[in-house]
Amino acid sequence: RAQQVIDACWAMGESNPILMVHDVGAGGLSNAVPEVVAPGGGRIDLAGVPTDEPGMSPLEIWCNEAQERYVLAIPEERIDEFDAICGRERCPYAVVGIARMDGRLVVEDTLFANDPVDMPLEVLLGKPPRMHRDVTRLSRPPAPIDLSAVDLREAAYRVLRLPTVAD
Repeated sequence: RAQQVIDACWAMGESNPILMVHDVGAGGLSNAVPEVVAPGGGRIDLAGVPTDEPGMSPLEIWCNEAQERYVLAIPEERIDEFDAICGRERCPYAVVGIARMDGRLVVEDTLFANDPVDMPLEVLLGKPPRMHRDVTRLSRPPAPIDLSAVDLREAAYRVLRLPTVAD
């Protein structure tokens, strides 16, 4: 159903309420959310993340590699419009946080009344050092090949008998 909502929004062209979509895969929300809120930052409330298992720890919720889950960025003033599309497509969704412009990623856990993640996004997604390679090509003269003992017809048949060539 989520893909139907995304497709319906894309079909709206310029009036599409979705600013960004990130498929939740490896790393779960811990991978998708930082990339959606970068570079400005964001505050996420783990209590807002829908789960089917009530005993999940904050780490399990944050890193859960759920299938068919997306993180979307939608302007706050267009949530009602997005809600109507989700209602029409019978697709559940949850607002789990807000984007900010302080450059920090903060993950709030109301169950334990703490912030298990509070860090600058630059630390998480910063630019790695560029690799410098100094390459020099050495030219090597080709070794002479003596084909006087090769029967061209036999060589061609041998090559064409290989399954990868014959196919």
